[in-house]
Amino acid sequence: MTTKNLLVELFVEELPPKALKKLGDSFATTLLDQLRAMGLATDASVVTAYASPRRLAALISHVYLKAADKAVQQKLMPVAVGLDAAGHATPALLKKLAALGADVSDPAQAVAALKRAPDGKAEALFYDSLVTGATLDSGLQKALDEALAKLPIPKVMSYQLESDCELPGWSSVHFVRPAHGLVALHGSTVVPVKALGLKAGHTTRGHRFEAKREIVTIQDADSYAELLKSEGAVIASFAERKAEIARQLAAAAAQVGGGVRPIEDEALLDEVTALVERPKVLVCQFEPEFLTVPQECLILTMKANQKYFPLLDAAGTLTNKFLVVSNINPADASAVIGGNERVVRPRLADAKFFYDQDRKKTLESRVDGLGKVVYHNKLGTQGERVERVRAIAKAIAQQLGDAGLLAAADTAARLAKTDLLTDMVGEFPELQGIMGGYYARHDGHGEEIADAIEDHYKPRFAGDELPRNTVGLVVALADKLETLVGMFGIGNLPTGDKDPFALRRHALGVIRMLGEKSLALDLSVLLDAALPAFGDKISNANAALVDFIYDRLAGSLREQGYSAQEVDAVLALRPQRLGDVPKRLAAVRAFSDLPEAAALAAANKRISNILKKAGDVDAHVSEVLLKEKAEQALYFAMRDVVPQANRQFDAGDYTAALKTLAALRTAVDAFFDDVMVNAEEADLRLNRQGLLKTLHDAMNRVADLSRLAS
Repeated sequence: MTTKNLLVELFVEELPPKALKKLGDSFATTLLDQLRAMGLATDASVVTAYASPRRLAALISHVYLKAADKAVQQKLMPVAVGLDAAGHATPALLKKLAALGADVSDPAQAVAALKRAPDGKAEALFYDSLVTGATLDSGLQKALDEALAKLPIPKVMSYQLESDCELPGWSSVHFVRPAHGLVALHGSTVVPVKALGLKAGHTTRGHRFEAKREIVTIQDADSYAELLKSEGAVIASFAERKAEIARQLAAAAAQVGGGVRPIEDEALLDEVTALVERPKVLVCQFEPEFLTVPQECLILTMKANQKYFPLLDAAGTLTNKFLVVSNINPADASAVIGGNERVVRPRLADAKFFYDQDRKKTLESRVDGLGKVVYHNKLGTQGERVERVRAIAKAIAQQLGDAGLLAAADTAARLAKTDLLTDMVGEFPELQGIMGGYYARHDGHGEEIADAIEDHYKPRFAGDELPRNTVGLVVALADKLETLVGMFGIGNLPTGDKDPFALRRHALGVIRMLGEKSLALDLSVLLDAALPAFGDKISNANAALVDFIYDRLAGSLREQGYSAQEVDAVLALRPQRLGDVPKRLAAVRAFSDLPEAAALAAANKRISNILKKAGDVDAHVSEVLLKEKAEQALYFAMRDVVPQANRQFDAGDYTAALKTLAALRTAVDAFFDDVMVNAEEADLRLNRQGLLKTLHDAMNRVADLSRLAS
């Protein structure tokens, strides 16, 4: 059977830009999956997704007009149920065959056509039939219905269509945006499918203003993208349009000169790509006087409100020029440039006004106002939360043993949330912390305090930088611990994909700060130190919180390339100093490469099982009770090796410690070959268990090596 390429396009009103890429990918992928499932597309078929502000489309290669017929064998029922004692068909069998469309006019012939085969303990009857392959007309209709039903639509709207039936009236349609056209072409032939009250044809529409003609006729599926570009002035491919915008942004920045570059923001680039059909990048500017406002404010208002690309100089400082991605390309762009410059000016003026007004009040004067802002109905106000963060920060600073750090951390913690009451943060919540840093500098608090206030939300996301100084680390840790301990304490845990208080992110932030900064802080001690700050507002759920944090740590380590066995071996010991974890993992990996590793891991697993069955075992050995040569040899080998390994462990050289212990392999093997651990004599049994307990304790200081056994 020959194949042709298939085009399906749904022409709609402007789609939500932040959802466009997902909508386009989902539409195309589901169509291909459905057609493959029906045998209308092959394994070699590929789909090209198209998504522009006013269309979702897919071009699928190698699509059949009709799927091949398929032989199907169906199990009917056990022989004992389908045939009577004489071998004749029972009414149940005849009814089943009739339901499948088989000819039962001659029951004997119908039975003769069946197959008997073992099915478990009994024989069963099987019916062979030939299922007619789906036609493209019916198959595409099902695939299209499924593709529309599975679209990840953020919000459905309802609209009315004039009924196409004989009776006058209107019918309701529910979709993300009103749809106005449907194209379905198999090669050059229209496939008669329907969707959203529309019948498929071969015409679409191009750009609202710049298309050569209002109606674009698609001659065949393969000419779609090129014809839409040449006749309709639309770049249908999301990826192609995005690449073109990126190219024009870079070219426009180079034209401005001075080493400027457009701000890098993948989400903004995606959103702008979803807003234009034929991009044209233009250079605009604003008055330099606005540059006295913190650049984060100006950048955010240009990106969030206007979808502009600010230009930064070589040092990353904002310039007074920005780039606009226009959806039209007039011969004289001055009117478009002037219009955008007029539009951005009031936005920047608002930002300057907020900044000037906010600086008239100190952060210190805003502290009391936090007591009027509700944080959580079970955890009180932001003012109460600040006091808890201060208490936790104090406990952390005391553990680090620095009086100067304690005072600075307390000041930063007290002021960290005050910018929530400023006009700028009220307008742009994304700037919380950042504005606090600016206002702290204005109030004369110094760089250390200002940086700590700005950084106490860090890390905000995966890969974000950590706080720049120790004060910021202490306050950031305190802030995240307050959230984690508090939310777990009131039972507000994340479930499935729902995590409204970002507890997973907070846990990873704690892990990164403790780990990457190698702070001399024990995790459980930190969590316990946070509890008193809450008084009787919460229950102690730190046990569950510890499990939660180690689960996040395990996932993070696996993403970094460590094997599940390596991670399991190290985290089984619940190391309290998270900064040690990478060294422990490196030691385990080095140990695994040793020729003795497999045997020692297996022996360790055996020892663990013996000790588990023995119950409480004292790690004590009496030399006079060592009767067998193999146990004596192990004891003396341990007496030489274990102290050296312990010294290496205490010095933090975990790799050397495990390599030193590997020397025990021969003695351990001989012990298990020649010695009966569970001897009948109680004193011998306890002594041998004590020997194994001593060995087990020594070998599992870095990681639980039994987890490495296959």
